[in-house]
This record gives sequence, C-alpha cells and structure tokens, in this order.
Amino acid sequence: MSKILNTPFSRFSDYFIAVAKTGSLRKAADQLYISVSAVHRQIDLAEEELGIELFERLPSGLKLTLAGELLYADLLKWQKEFQHTCIRFDEIQGLKRGTIEFGLISALSEGFIPHSVKHMYTHYPWINFKIQVADSAVIAKRIMHAELDFGLILNPKSHQQLQVMHFLELPLGFVLSKHHPLAQAEKIYFSDTLNENHLIAASPLMIHDYVQAMYKHHQFNPTRKTESNDIRLINTLIKDQLGIGILSYLDALPGLERDEMVFKPIIEQGVHPLTVALCVAPKRQVSRVSQIMIKHIIEQMERLKSQRDIPSLVR
Repeated sequence: MSKILNTPFSRFSDYFIAVAKTGSLRKAADQLYISVSAVHRQIDLAEEELGIELFERLPSGLKLTLAGELLYADLLKWQKEFQHTCIRFDEIQGLKRGTIEFGLISALSEGFIPHSVKHMYTHYPWINFKIQVADSAVIAKRIMHAELDFGLILNPKSHQQLQVMHFLELPLGFVLSKHHPLAQAEKIYFSDTLNENHLIAASPLMIHDYVQAMYKHHQFNPTRKTESNDIRLINTLIKDQLGIGILSYLDALPGLERDEMVFKPIIEQGVHPLTVALCVAPKRQVSRVSQIMIKHIIEQMERLKSQRDIPSLVR
C-alpha cells in the first residue's frame, strides 16, 4: 500500500472524514480550505488502492458504502487514540499539556467535584477539561466504551468493563431550612410532617423510587406536595421555608455547606443509602493528570465520610 494510506493520521483521513460528514466534495474542500480536485484525488486514490468503493455517487451527493462506514468508524477511533498517545508523549517529555475527560451526574454539579476542578486549576493551570453531565446509565456506558477517563455515578451495576475505584454511601433524610421549627428536633417522624408541604423528587430522578417506597412503607400520603425533577429547585424552595423534602445527603450537600439547611437522617430497617461510585474502564489507560484528579476526588469523598452530619452507616 502506498504512502497515502499507510497511516490513519495522514492528510487522507482528514479529507475522508470531511467528505463523510458533509456528503460533498465541494463542502469538504470549503471546510478544509483546499481545492475540490485535491479532495477528489485523495478519495479516488484510496478507492483504487483498497480495491473497494468507499462512497456511493448519488445525484444528491456522496453516501458512505458499508466499507466506507467501517473505515469512517476506525478513523475516528484511531484519531482519538492518537490524541491520547500524543498526550502521553508530552508527559514523558515533561511538557505541560493534558486533558482530563470525565463524566458525572447532575447532583454533583455543586460540592466536592467543583472543588476538585478548582484544585486542579490552581495546581496544574495547563490542564484542559472535558466534562460531561448526564444520568448514571449514560455516564456508565461512556466509561465502559473508554470514552471517559473516569466518571461518578449512582448505584453502579456490576460489569466487567466497569471498575469501581472508590465509593461513598449516602443516607436519605428529611431536609429543611435551618430556621424551620423542626430543625432543632433530634429526630423527625413522618407524623411530625402532616401539616408540611412535601417537596418530592419526581421521576426520572433515581431518588424518586426510594421516596415513594418510603411513603408507602409508612402509609403516608402528604396532603400538600410539590413535585419537581430538578433537585436545585427543591433545595431553593426548602431554603426559602416553602416546604421540606426527603433527599439524599448528596442532594442536600450544597445547602448544608452554605449553612442554609439541615439534614435529619432516616435510619430505620429497609431504608438503604445511595451509593456514589468513582468508576473507570479497565481497558482505558488513565493519564497521569487524570490519576492526580482521581486521587484528589477520593480524598474529598473520604472527607465527606468523616463529616459529623453523616451517620455511622456511611462506612
């Protein structure tokens, strides 16, 4: 095979990907700021050398053949892997470059994860970040596909392509404004909340099922309730003394750290804590800078475990 295809990171790969995305030689040329003939020549030579057509020539433009789709997928994968190789080369040479790619659930958008990002910015200002916020299933899938260095998810399911590096068990409890009359109570019972507006986490939030099961167990049906699928809104309403909620310690953490709310854990048989897990993909080699951040996040998780607000069930 000639020079044109002997490396997936050659000029050809850029031309091919541009044509595949735009479906047009002219649009690809405009995107790459080169002539149409240069793009056309690269595609023709590649098809000649491979002995197979990569595109169908249609009146509406160019469409990938099955062979073209296979090549397109491999080129994207190779380019991504090559980027990580370049980062590792830089680390070996001591150059100050690096990117941390990680995912997290929205409940962690405030609290100890931003603290870790700030720590990394302060001590390693040359680091770039790619942060994805999604639900646990999406983040877990991206970790298993080795698209992320690491991720933080709720209640991870056992999977050979998902390795739990560290975890934190977080209890459920009543959350209320620090100025609420019940804020000083040693323990809150459901009967104490009969006249309260219950702020309830709605589906698809994971805690929704936990809370509904708890209401059912206590045969409790709030006469006043407000449902929302946004935890931050619920926290705001709680802070403004517009109701109380049953949330996880993680959900309430931002308000607790600002000393705006109090958390009264519900410790009884059948009430299980939520588990926040720091996960990686065994098949992905984690960069040095990502290892440093993982270490700091684990330290933050250990700090949370030791806080007096979390009862002893958090191991």
